[in-house]
Amino acid sequence: MKLTTRGRYAVMAMADLAANQNTSPVSLNEISLRQNISLSYLEQLFSKLKNEKLVKSVRGASGGYVLEKNPKDIKISNIIFAVDEEVKTLNCKRDSKKSCNGKSSKCITHNLWDDLEKHIKSFFDKISLNDIIKQKKIELN
Repeated sequence: MKLTTRGRYAVMAMADLAANQNTSPVSLNEISLRQNISLSYLEQLFSKLKNEKLVKSVRGASGGYVLEKNPKDIKISNIIFAVDEEVKTLNCKRDSKKSCNGKSSKCITHNLWDDLEKHIKSFFDKISLNDIIKQKKIELN
């Protein structure tokens, strides 16, 4: 399965933002320090997240980023999609006539991996940023 740091870091950064935006915008520098993610990498991610209207930037001395929506309304799948990440368990393209092993028929385990991919996508569709924040608060108590 392929889920790169781009997707994982975007979810981490968004969860951090959701947990820390109480009354004021959160700077990428703060997120960078808390999550140990490079500032330049966060800037790239947040540019994409902003384009997908998941976050908005606030200018000024106390500027930074805030969520564009309620954390309950932002699904993990939204974040992963926003940063051009994809969950992929197959080496072949789903609609291709060729299989991942280069033959004309699908490999014997094709449906297994295809079903796993669908399950993972469905899982990410069900989990919101709010779910992550609540889970972390429970762990801290």
